[in-house]
Amino acid sequence: MPDRIDINSDMGESFGAYKLGRDAEVMEYISSANIACGWHAGDPMVMEQTVRMAKERGVGVGAHPGYPDLLGFGRRRMDLSMTEIENYMLYQMGALHAFAKTYGLPLQHVKAHGALGNLAFVDLEVSKAIARAVLRFSKETIFVALTGTVMVQAAKEIGVRYVEEVYADRVYNPDGTLQSRKIPGSVIHDPEKAAQQALTILKEGHVIAHDGTKVKVKPETLCVHGDTPTAISILQKIREEFKKASIAVKPMGQ
Repeated sequence: MPDRIDINSDMGESFGAYKLGRDAEVMEYISSANIACGWHAGDPMVMEQTVRMAKERGVGVGAHPGYPDLLGFGRRRMDLSMTEIENYMLYQMGALHAFAKTYGLPLQHVKAHGALGNLAFVDLEVSKAIARAVLRFSKETIFVALTGTVMVQAAKEIGVRYVEEVYADRVYNPDGTLQSRKIPGSVIHDPEKAAQQALTILKEGHVIAHDGTKVKVKPETLCVHGDTPTAISILQKIREEFKKASIAVKPMGQ
C-alpha cells in the first residue's frame, strides 16, 4: 500500500456570469487542480482566480484541456485529426501556463477533459497525440493517464513523464474504463462508498467494477469531481480515512 497519494479535482469551470462548482472549498482538500482552459469551461478571469487560489493553498496547477465545446461542456465527441488534437492541447496548455507563470508556478500536469479524455482511454493514437503535446511543452510536465488503459502505453511509447490515475467517485467497467455518465448511478455520491472505494484501491490495488469484476489498478493520483453535490463530504471522508491509514496527501510527482 502506498504511503502517499495525490488527490486531484477539476477546477475553474465557471465562466462569465455562470458559476459552477465549489472551488474554494474543494481546494482545501486536494493537492492538484485540473484547471479548465476556456474551451469546455472557464474564462481568463476564472483561470487567474483559480491559479491564485492554488498558489495560496500549495496546490499543484495542471491544465484540463478539452474539445472547443462550451455549450456541451466538452462532453460531445468531435471528429478531429491527430494533429488538431495535439495542437488544441498545446494551445490550451499555453493559455493556462501564462497565468501559472505570473504566480511563479510550473504547469505541473495535463489531464484531458470529458469526451476527449474518454476517447483517449480506448484510442492509442489519440492518447499519443495528447502525450506528444505534453512532451513538446515540457519534459517536466506530467501526463495524467487512466491506469490500465492505452493511455499508459502511449505515455511509455512517447517517453513523456506520467502518473496513473484512479477515481474515487466513478463506477468502473470491467475493462478498467469508466462507466458512461449517461447510465444512472455512474457517479458515486455517497461519501462512505467513495471513501471505501478509495481505500480499497490503495490498500488492495484493485477496484470493483459494476459487474463485480476486480480490476487491477496502480494508484498514483486519485480523482474526486468537485462539481458533485456531495464533493466536500466525499473529500472530507477520504481525508479522514487516509489520516487513519497514515496515507499522506501530496501533489503528483512529489
